[in-house]
Amino acid sequence: MGDNTEAEASSQDSYGDDAIKSHIEHLVRTNLPNSAIYNFLLADVRIVFATRGTVKARLTLTRNHVNSSGGIHGAVSAAITDWAGGMAIATWDLRAKTGVSVDIHVRYLSSAREGDEVEIEGTAEKVGGSLAFTRICISKVVDGVAGPVVASGTHTKYVKLREPPK
Repeated sequence: MGDNTEAEASSQDSYGDDAIKSHIEHLVRTNLPNSAIYNFLLADVRIVFATRGTVKARLTLTRNHVNSSGGIHGAVSAAITDWAGGMAIATWDLRAKTGVSVDIHVRYLSSAREGDEVEIEGTAEKVGGSLAFTRICISKVVDGVAGPVVASGTHTKYVKLREPPK
């Protein structure tokens, strides 16, 4: 795993939060329609905040997000963890390609129901030359602020870019 050089870090720090948020919103607009599962589950996701290493989004749960008992489906929480990990990596340096999943862990801590809004926070803890490590928290929104944690997870991705053939 390679660490960022001082010059790379300085260059990456020069991106403002508005540019980072715009980049993530662009990825949502252009990439979600190309992924059947993300488009089905996250078509209505709203990016509410982004800075280097962190993205926050909100999503109102519909019947497409809940299981037969009416609570958020575990597979939905896992898909959100996968998506949010990639978006957190994209905030790091405005990259468009966020790598491929190596490992995902999700802990299911409480629930949310159809009509509830959830806040999704993805944090890139380290983005190296080969691997990126992220942490995700999905919380139920109560009175306009993130409340009880519904699920939390970690997501590791292989992010090394391939060299074009010579």
